[in-house]
Amino acid sequence: MSSREVVVLSVGGVRFVTRAFTLQQFPESRLARMLNDDDRDFKLVNGEFFVDRDGVLFSYIMDFLRTLQVSLPTDFSDYQRLQREAEFYGLYPLANLLSQEHLLKPRLEILEVRFSLQEMQAFFRIFGSCSTTIEALAEQITVFTGQQSGQGWNSPFPSQKPLVPLPLERPSHHDMVFLCGTEYSASDQFVARYVSIKPDNRKLINGTNVLGLLLDTLLKDGFRLISTRTVVSEEKVECYTFERMKRAAGLTVTVNPTPGSSAVAQARRSQVQKGK
Repeated sequence: MSSREVVVLSVGGVRFVTRAFTLQQFPESRLARMLNDDDRDFKLVNGEFFVDRDGVLFSYIMDFLRTLQVSLPTDFSDYQRLQREAEFYGLYPLANLLSQEHLLKPRLEILEVRFSLQEMQAFFRIFGSCSTTIEALAEQITVFTGQQSGQGWNSPFPSQKPLVPLPLERPSHHDMVFLCGTEYSASDQFVARYVSIKPDNRKLINGTNVLGLLLDTLLKDGFRLISTRTVVSEEKVECYTFERMKRAAGLTVTVNPTPGSSAVAQARRSQVQKGK
């Protein structure tokens, strides 16, 4: 059969349409041999290959054949059943990846926002269990500074003078610090700091408004607020704790043809998308 030909499979009553080339990614598998009529368990009925197996799980197998990557939903739990299906189809590289269940399972991610008001300034510190999430969030947040004359921190409009972006303070890979508001300098001048959080283009100076936008941004990014508390010390610090299930990095198979063998499959970790 030509690698360009369209193949139709009916797996457990679920219909799949693909190219022969996709099924031949691993020539020693039963799916590849099926195309050459070398496997009697796969019956050709009315132009479709009938397979009496789980059609839902086969959708993940097809995704693997098309991408050479194992990337499962965060709520997926049938690792052993899918591994058994991979072994049935002779896709042992996939079965080997599925045996590394600890690498494929999503992980619980914790993030905490600490917020305090001191006179005309608001202080923020964000801690996260995942450094890539903190890095992605730091790319969304920009602090701008400028001078104002005789205006308080509740001024709704930025100074007409050009605002200068400031780098966020990063005590470690797992946290960041920034502030907004105004502080008195000299000659009736206020140094103002505005905060912008992408994709929102506003420059906010009021700490309560910045906090609201920050919490809304985290909720839209898949986090769930699980607790709020106030730390009582010399100054009151409000703490907001979030959690979400972070999708695991995909496991990818690299197929390299070698003499004397149809293919050699090697697994490697794919890069994690930032903030996901």
